[in-house]
Amino acid sequence: MMNVSHYDVIVAPVITEKSTMASEANQVVFRVAKSANKPQIKAAVEALFDVKVKAVNTLVRKGKIKRFRGHRGRQSDFKNAVVTLEEGHSIDVATGL
Repeated sequence: MMNVSHYDVIVAPVITEKSTMASEANQVVFRVAKSANKPQIKAAVEALFDVKVKAVNTLVRKGKIKRFRGHRGRQSDFKNAVVTLEEGHSIDVATGL
């Protein structure tokens, strides 16, 4: 396993309407490194936030081609992780790391 910092694995919390709805089901959504796997994500969340993780689901969104002022550009790919926490544990993403 590669030697990476927990801060390299978790890039940022995702704060959207959908992720706010997921927080009611004891889930938190993070933007993570594309190379990160589920055990690394679980270890990083447990170490940084001092919580117990029940499950980790990941999704990769492929970058889209967009136009801006007539020029074509490509958005970068990114990976999100939906982390389900054990009962009684919670993370307040509004406060930050």
